[in-house]
Amino acid sequence: MAKPIMAKATAVWLVDNTTLTFKQVADFCELHELEVQGIADGDVAGGVKGFDPVANNQLTQEEIDKAEADPLYKLKLKFNAAAVGEEKRRGPRYTPLSKRQDRPNSILWLVKFHPELTDGQIAKLVGTTKPTIQSIRERTHWNIANMQPIDPVALGLCKQSELDAAVQKAAAKKAAEGEAMSDDERRKLLSTEQSLEMDTEPKIPTAISGLETFSLSDNDEDEKEEDLPDADSFFNLPGGDDEDEQP
Repeated sequence: MAKPIMAKATAVWLVDNTTLTFKQVADFCELHELEVQGIADGDVAGGVKGFDPVANNQLTQEEIDKAEADPLYKLKLKFNAAAVGEEKRRGPRYTPLSKRQDRPNSILWLVKFHPELTDGQIAKLVGTTKPTIQSIRERTHWNIANMQPIDPVALGLCKQSELDAAVQKAAAKKAAEGEAMSDDERRKLLSTEQSLEMDTEPKIPTAISGLETFSLSDNDEDEKEEDLPDADSFFNLPGGDDEDEQP
């Protein structure tokens, strides 16, 4: 259900001006029932001025009367055609000040492990600018020596579902352009769930491939044994017989 604007102030007004139950107010304003009870007791939202949802075209008086007559009735937000689509985020993503210092590290991670993502996709994921991404790609960023790649999902800069969606979109675009992809690239373009379900096949290095089936034949073993010199021949030094004949 859509949330009313100034939800806590709306809850204050409903508690002060209606006989709605705490649960009805909590469900409508998307608050916890104990928080609404705290508003009624004066422990929560102290000094917050009530926001009239009827005067501000969010709720009708008929809806309030119906809810007051039936404690199990759930209030419904008044439909506003002008508000359709407003819940969709517009413009660049807002990044809290506490996390902005980690944003270059997340860009470096995306550039390193997902080079198929465009600058526009990266900018939308972590809320940055294209010049910043370009400087990190070209390693001309002023702090590139101190940067370390860190997953933006782990930093809380974006959701895993958003990253997977961007990667899948990049995969579809690359497939449409007909570019050949290696196994490693295919694995990068998969979502996290698909990548974890794939079987990891051990690969034998090219330099030693085929050695596991190599064996010597009997004739080869005989030739190897014949080529080995006798150990006693190393002690038969020249001139040894003449010394034995001397009295």
